[in-house]
Amino acid sequence: MSPTFIVIVILLYFAMLVVVSRFTGGKADNAGFFIGGHKSPWYLVAFGMIGASLSGVTFISIPGWVGDSQFAYLQTVLGYLVGYAVIGTVLMPMYYRMNLTSIYTYLDTRFGNSSYKTGASFFLLSRTIGASFRMFLVANVLQFTVFDKMGFPFWGTVIVTILLIWLYTFQGGIKTIVYTDVLQTVFMLASVIITIFIIKDQLGWDFGALVSNISASEYSQIFFFDDSNSPNFFWKHFIGGAFIAICMTGLDQDMMQKNLSCKNIGEAQKNMFWFSISLVFVNLIFLSLGAMLYLYTGAMDIALPEKSDNLYPMLAMDGYLGAALPVIFILGLIAAAYSSADSALTALTTSFCIDILGIQKRFGTEKRRENVRKLTHLGMSAMMFLSILFFKSVSNDSVIKELFTIAGYTYGPLLGLYSFGMFTRWQVRDKLVPLVCIAAPAICYVLDKNSVEWFNGYKFGFELLLMNGVITFVGLMGLRKKS
Repeated sequence: MSPTFIVIVILLYFAMLVVVSRFTGGKADNAGFFIGGHKSPWYLVAFGMIGASLSGVTFISIPGWVGDSQFAYLQTVLGYLVGYAVIGTVLMPMYYRMNLTSIYTYLDTRFGNSSYKTGASFFLLSRTIGASFRMFLVANVLQFTVFDKMGFPFWGTVIVTILLIWLYTFQGGIKTIVYTDVLQTVFMLASVIITIFIIKDQLGWDFGALVSNISASEYSQIFFFDDSNSPNFFWKHFIGGAFIAICMTGLDQDMMQKNLSCKNIGEAQKNMFWFSISLVFVNLIFLSLGAMLYLYTGAMDIALPEKSDNLYPMLAMDGYLGAALPVIFILGLIAAAYSSADSALTALTTSFCIDILGIQKRFGTEKRRENVRKLTHLGMSAMMFLSILFFKSVSNDSVIKELFTIAGYTYGPLLGLYSFGMFTRWQVRDKLVPLVCIAAPAICYVLDKNSVEWFNGYKFGFELLLMNGVITFVGLMGLRKKS
């Protein structure tokens, strides 16, 4: 299929998002941009959050990852259910009770300004890294499949990618994203399901044969209890998944901003419940796609690509699965990526304006605050652009593994801060909190790099995030003072 035709399809897709943003966002003020005026329907938030939480990482990496770790990732997803239950019953009621716009304002109330700025800074670092990795993945695939054939440079692909996000988010913010995320989730899921049925038909299977062949394959093992030193060990995934959900959703301004845009705490909790249940089935679909990709390449004697992240793009874009699939794949890919990146950009803008700049206190008029917000939105876009170019120069591993490893270092201090704040009554020496939050990831890095030698072959997995939070918590105990 012609690269030019694919580019036209992409532009039409974004034109649709821009039109939707004009109808839904209008001329949103800061309240509309940050939390949608507390008017977002919970069912739209829940459905849209599926796409935002999965992103291009899930779309590309999880199917490719099946070749090495089978369905082990589903152990992590089951852990998510525990984490989401904690979010819905503990964190969200607190956020609504305090009427927060930025969730990091809690740290200011509980500990003081230094803790507040530290927590917000770690979010900004975490989300910039995470969003940039996701965008790097998509830009890389678009470059590999489309723009290299047109002689278009990678940096140009990145600029266009971020510019398109900026066009439909700069005015409406979260008020727009609630609706655009619904559309993008539909495109993403439709793309994956259509791919599964195309492979099924090419292999001559009916639906029953599809289920039985995946179940009987070497790729379908879910639970791993035999080797506690292995990163795929069940309890590492399950416990790690619970804390990943708490940190990367409950302590993340990006994901919580959507929840805070609901009308009230009751609707926000309904959103969280239905979102968490749906996410298990959606991830099972992605893992099933991965198994089918490997079964298909084996049946057709197709050589696997050097990187597992390129398996799905290769089969979709090189004509193996029919002439129509390249367009379907590209639409699913950009929908998966942009449903995560657009809300990340909005959350970064929100946190920087409220937590770092103190926009509500330092700028007197609503017009000035809106101008500062728009300028910040542009600055966050530039930051993502530079970060993606940096990752392009250094990344050579599976993107999902890198994303969660980095999240283990950057979200850990947030986990420690909130746990200490909510489960103890101690005050701390606020000005020393940044030192603890920097030291904890550094200690985790040393432990991770030396775990095999120091701990009899033990390798850290997703539980690294919990370790980071525990070290932060212990460090804060050392800073406690009399109330």
